[in-house]
Amino acid sequence: NMTNKILELIKKNHTLTPKSVGDFKTFKAKGMKFQCSAFDAEGLGHVSLMRAKGFFGLMKMDTLVVAPIDKDLPLLSYDRIYAMGNDTLIIELYDTMGDKKVSLSSIANVKSRFAHLPERFAEGEEPKHWYDSIRLPETTSKKGKKCSESFDEYTLAYISEYLRIDADSCDRNEKIARTDVYANGLVTNGGPATDVFKQQFGEEKTSNIIRGVLFGTK
Repeated sequence: NMTNKILELIKKNHTLTPKSVGDFKTFKAKGMKFQCSAFDAEGLGHVSLMRAKGFFGLMKMDTLVVAPIDKDLPLLSYDRIYAMGNDTLIIELYDTMGDKKVSLSSIANVKSRFAHLPERFAEGEEPKHWYDSIRLPETTSKKGKKCSESFDEYTLAYISEYLRIDADSCDRNEKIARTDVYANGLVTNGGPATDVFKQQFGEEKTSNIIRGVLFGTK
């Protein structure tokens, strides 16, 4: 599984210590079964993993979040969705950095190296989102059939470069506050998974899943 490989990449330089996720270790919502785990990555920040399966195994969705609070890197969110023979890969970077921004040119290089892989949206067709102002242009989004091997290769190259960036340490409380702008925004404004949770559990419990487990800001 790709999420395990990403965890291995992180583990190379950051000791991972499991964190309690309480009742959210496994739960069901809207015919999907979810499994969550979270870690403290020493010298990096909060790392979380959410796996979902549903519709008799026809749909699988993995989410891995790196919310750096010890290093002034952007927030990274990896999503992989397998449904109806399609493989969708989304790696998003969000600006949770202070005034001194790190260079993301190495990630931009990886992105252009894999530019031949099929895009999820045709140019100009991507819908507008509330978080567009903080989402960084190095974000990538691909979708296709029979592309899984290439998508895996791309993921590992992209995340390796992200973890290699030399960023300064930072004020944890400030960093958590900046990360929470995005995490809390998800709870307030909704999104595909967030909406499912809200309908099933209500806003407070959804906030515990999103802000508490996934982003480690609560």
